[in-house]
Amino acid sequence: MKEVARKLLDKCEQSIAASEHLLHDGYTEFAASRAYYAMFYADEALLSEKGRRFRKHAGVHSAFGAQFAKTGLLDPKFHRWLLDAFDKRVKGDYGVDEVMARGDAEELIRQAREFLAAATGFLAPVP
Repeated sequence: MKEVARKLLDKCEQSIAASEHLLHDGYTEFAASRAYYAMFYADEALLSEKGRRFRKHAGVHSAFGAQFAKTGLLDPKFHRWLLDAFDKRVKGDYGVDEVMARGDAEELIRQAREFLAAATGFLAPVP
């Protein structure tokens, strides 16, 4: 695994830990945001191994869908989770009238953990 991918997976792990702390302290929307970023970093790690880097979230989302979900290299559910988490992050970060349910944030954190495990497994060297 390339160094940049390892660093991005480390950021993913840190984002999951941060989201858990934020949720514990009652900051549901911020916990959801960090869970999205955990998935985003895992996605970037996967793409970086293919020599792909992007400046915008939409580029990362699209490339992941094309290179991993549509090809079946990873379960397409991860692409759907990433897109759904992005929508929830935008609502949580910028919305003022919606309140995210704790259960929704917990689900995003669970998905982020599963996404990290899948990315790590995919990038792990074969013995």
